[in-house]
Amino acid sequence: MNLELLERLIQTAGIAGREHRFRKLILSEVKGLFDEVRVDPMGSVIGVRRPRPRNGPAKKAAKPKAGAKPTRVMLAAHMDQIGFMVRHIDERGFIRVNPVGGFDTRNLFARLARVCPDVEDPSKDLLGVMNPAGKPIHIASEADKGKVPDISEFAIDLGLPAEQVKKKVRIGDMAVLATRFDRVGETIVGQAMDNRIAAWVCIESLRKLPHHDAEIHCVFTVQEEVGLRGAGTASHSIEPDVAVSVDTTLAVDTPGVPDDQRVSKQGDGAGILVMDSSMISDLGLVEDFDRVAKERKIKAQRTILPRGGNDGGTIQVKNAGRRVVALVCPVRYIHTVTEMAHLEDLTACRDLLSAYLEQV
Repeated sequence: MNLELLERLIQTAGIAGREHRFRKLILSEVKGLFDEVRVDPMGSVIGVRRPRPRNGPAKKAAKPKAGAKPTRVMLAAHMDQIGFMVRHIDERGFIRVNPVGGFDTRNLFARLARVCPDVEDPSKDLLGVMNPAGKPIHIASEADKGKVPDISEFAIDLGLPAEQVKKKVRIGDMAVLATRFDRVGETIVGQAMDNRIAAWVCIESLRKLPHHDAEIHCVFTVQEEVGLRGAGTASHSIEPDVAVSVDTTLAVDTPGVPDDQRVSKQGDGAGILVMDSSMISDLGLVEDFDRVAKERKIKAQRTILPRGGNDGGTIQVKNAGRRVVALVCPVRYIHTVTEMAHLEDLTACRDLLSAYLEQV
């Protein structure tokens, strides 16, 4: 299992509109994996793999026969993570930020953060401390202690004089939380599992797929966390017959959550999304994934997410409409710096996607 790749994917900063570093990593990692790679005007990376039938060379794309039209499959895995943009620097050098994606502010107290003045060069990143405005616990009132601050109240302290901060940092610079990548029991833990897991699943599933009859368009999309934007434009240009949105989903099989609200269960395998608030998966595709999982003895579970969306939601309604399904990996503590994914679920997602593409 290629955890070294997953660690690099997770640790590479890239919020919506600032996916530059992650795009560079993807372009480097997919060399030789596709027959054609391009970057569209919005910044999504599109890799095209023509059919590779069993009776042909395993590593050479087959030319389609005259009049033949292979099934065109689009895979979508968004590159952007949740994060922030610098919106203000005050006279003391404290940086105020604007969220790019959804945060629960209860998870933002006393965090290390990285401000990234250069979208290409991580060596210029500035480490800081994120905290909300207000009094520390020693002098806070009971009312102060019970208050959950708004994101607008948080500031990043770079530990530098204001003049240096204003010289190094500009409005619109990317900022992300700083954290580690760790192996914890039978899981991996870190931030940006949503949705760097999907990039890993797509790359690794294609690496283990020597033969397929479909024409595969694998898209590493931009700006999913702020409105499913990049997938829509990419779908418009690709015009797929079938689309698979690869993403993560909630695994709230944790204390304090009723069993009927757990969405998915960690360790029960790949999630086949039936619906969320952005889309309803094509029933035939849901059943296709179910069947392949049973035939290959791959652990899988159907799942419904009451709120939240994925790239499939915008792909589904483009042009005349598309048949779409979402393959999702269960993740505990999502949208925090301690997102947790089970190794068996990762393997199941990789194997199920590869097996589906082999027979589509």
